[in-house]
Amino acid sequence: MRRFRRAAGVWAARGGENGPAAGEARELAAAAGVRTAVLVEGESDLVAVEALARRRGRGLDAEGVAVLPLGGAMSIGRFLAVCGPDGLDVPVAGLCDAGEEHYFRSVLERTGPRSHLTHADMEELGFYVCVADLEDELIRCLGVDTVQEVLDVEGDLRSFRTFQKQPAQRDRGVDRQLHRFMGTHKGRKAQYARALVGRLDLDRVPLPLDKLLAHV
Repeated sequence: MRRFRRAAGVWAARGGENGPAAGEARELAAAAGVRTAVLVEGESDLVAVEALARRRGRGLDAEGVAVLPLGGAMSIGRFLAVCGPDGLDVPVAGLCDAGEEHYFRSVLERTGPRSHLTHADMEELGFYVCVADLEDELIRCLGVDTVQEVLDVEGDLRSFRTFQKQPAQRDRGVDRQLHRFMGTHKGRKAQYARALVGRLDLDRVPLPLDKLLAHV
């Protein structure tokens, strides 16, 4: 499945056109048994979706559910082409931030059978929106005290305390400080996506993640 993800990314970068990249991706999709594609904005979303699925006893790779990071919301059109009737021809679902909902909606309206999609229409199609983003959803679900406990376990609490003293952070709430801290180093969002999902009460899961996994 990892090889398929890489190949799908190359195919999408080439506009979903047929060629060697398309052939390789199709072969790998068949070998991996891909039956559904889940389009997410970045690596941290991929990590969170797969981590929550594992906690619920699911193995998405074994189920043929390929979670594909777009590398940014602007790439959704290319990935929809890869997954669509002229590509892999598999069902798609997705997860995006609130700030990108309008872009996801416009592409789905342009490429799908329906126009003037509402938020509910998008969910019916399998696309769910985080408010404001995945990190914000996780912080709100867990609460700032629990998130700081996770930072302590991950060895970042001292760095966070130093970060809180920066002039730009002093007047922000702890939730906003935590959110910003997670984006300060490459790989930190993915690290905390996994760690925070690991602390979730499975009866209290961010709704967009919960609905997405129920859909696929």
